[in-house]
Amino acid sequence: MCRVLETIRYENGRCQNLNYHRQRMNYTRKVLFGLGNEIALEKAVQQAGKEQLILGNDGLFKCRVVYDSKIRDIRFLSYVLPQIRSLQLVKSDSIDYPFKYEDRSPLNRLFTLRGTADDILIVKNGLVTDTSFCNVLFFNGKQWLTPEQPLLRGTRRAALLEKEQIETAVIGVDDLHYFTKVRLINAMIRFEDQLDIPMEKVNRIFFNS
Repeated sequence: MCRVLETIRYENGRCQNLNYHRQRMNYTRKVLFGLGNEIALEKAVQQAGKEQLILGNDGLFKCRVVYDSKIRDIRFLSYVLPQIRSLQLVKSDSIDYPFKYEDRSPLNRLFTLRGTADDILIVKNGLVTDTSFCNVLFFNGKQWLTPEQPLLRGTRRAALLEKEQIETAVIGVDDLHYFTKVRLINAMIRFEDQLDIPMEKVNRIFFNS
């Protein structure tokens, strides 16, 4: 049985976007394992935090939840924002990562093609999707747009869409020149963290998988 992850931002004693994680977790369990019962995610996280002496601690932690039909492991890890300053376009029409699988082998193989860049920007069937671990937002001078068909529909992306801070768009490689920068987001990296990369730091010479 495959195992799946939820990565939750835990800061100053509180879980962020927990409702989105709970929704995705229960949807994943229904699709992959045929289970309709819901897991009490918040209760499990709080109990694990208590056991690991995390509750009440100030600071930023990555809460890593591993599950299949039930929760198998919850761990809290100290977290520091990554430094990503450049991206390499990598093409793969076969890549598929609709659920947050624990096994990241397909993404890791693509990551090895980054060359001198810090991370990759994956192109599937001519359309821009995600980096190796983030959803992406593109700024055109007026608004932030995110690919309509990412590899993984992240919880941070879902929250920003619901708040109407960003919009979806079909973004092909030929559209990249319309944008000035790309912003990386995921469960741990917030919109306001402004992890931005100028478009001139995105190498658009393809590396094929």
